[in-house]
Amino acid sequence: MSECISTPPLSPLPACEDREWARRAIGILEGDGRRSADTHLVKPVFKGLRGISIYLKDESTHPTGSLKHRLARSLFLYGICNGKIAQGTTLVEASSGSTAVSEAYFAHLLDLPFIAVMPHSTSPQKVEAIERFGGKCHFVDRPSEVYTVAERVAAETSGHYLDQFTYAERATDWRGNNNIADSIFEQMKSEEHPEPEWVVMNAGTGGTSATIGRFIRYRNLRTRLCVVDVEHSAFYASYMSGDRDITCPTPSRIEGVGRPRVEPSFIPGVIDHMIKIPDAASIAAMHVLSDRLFRRVGGSTGTNFFGTCWIAANMMKEGKKGSLVSLICDSGDRYAATYYNPDWLAKNEIDITPYRDMLETFIDHGEFKRFEAGIIGSAAAL
Repeated sequence: MSECISTPPLSPLPACEDREWARRAIGILEGDGRRSADTHLVKPVFKGLRGISIYLKDESTHPTGSLKHRLARSLFLYGICNGKIAQGTTLVEASSGSTAVSEAYFAHLLDLPFIAVMPHSTSPQKVEAIERFGGKCHFVDRPSEVYTVAERVAAETSGHYLDQFTYAERATDWRGNNNIADSIFEQMKSEEHPEPEWVVMNAGTGGTSATIGRFIRYRNLRTRLCVVDVEHSAFYASYMSGDRDITCPTPSRIEGVGRPRVEPSFIPGVIDHMIKIPDAASIAAMHVLSDRLFRRVGGSTGTNFFGTCWIAANMMKEGKKGSLVSLICDSGDRYAATYYNPDWLAKNEIDITPYRDMLETFIDHGEFKRFEAGIIGSAAAL
């Protein structure tokens, strides 16, 4: 006698409304990616740099005006695809400004609440941009507080902490998919020296240097990666010692560069060389490059440019030729009240004149000897 098998009655399958929202949201993010898929690779002419060409990937032309536009889109895609972001989810970020501006933009596109946890010292222009996109700003007194406060705010709102400092290195597909490294090397293909000797990048979250360093190794390129750190930052000391628990209690004065702790996205194993430079050097380089480009760039771009010139000076000293690539991270319009304000520089006891003279003499006449004393530290001789 056959055994009877009971089966549950047929019932409607779930509507999966969250999946439908996720599909629409990803479509919106992909549309933004197609519209702003690439940025220009600028090649300024510096007559003093004989045999060396400098290229600058201009990330300031993204819809939200900075390199962080790419990161924000990646963090949103990462959160949605991992089921952390759904319709109505409150998004929270710890940010000194530019990342939060970009995230506020994407939150606005997807009609999601957004809260940025940031230091009181963040530039008013960045705060205004976040609020213009409908985001809210939660201020803290010390930069080191942003992490725990962001976690608390996310918990209190039953929201999602985007956490750029942890997920920057993994949210972006470093093997390709039009990441910034892939874009740079594609744009360089027809240049005189298509494979750069060095790519130079500052240390912020660590995510961009991780993407570039991994891509260089994945494509088996000879290009090397130099990361530039600034005063009041934990990265350089950690790189030199191997200690990831190093902290720096004094806040960085270069927004977007330098951190009070070694961020999880900082991957020292993909870095070929690292230097640490004075804040005055970053700001001087920002002023010099702005004059040559006929538009203002930000302080993090100044950090990149000074580091690039330092690499070029070493190459010229050794009689080497080739190309160098770095980034224009954002526009200088956000820093009118600080880095471009003589009163702010005087108040902070920052004298950019010696570094400005050094840079202008170098890029116009090729005089590189003064660079030997122009930095705080170098991991090793190049």
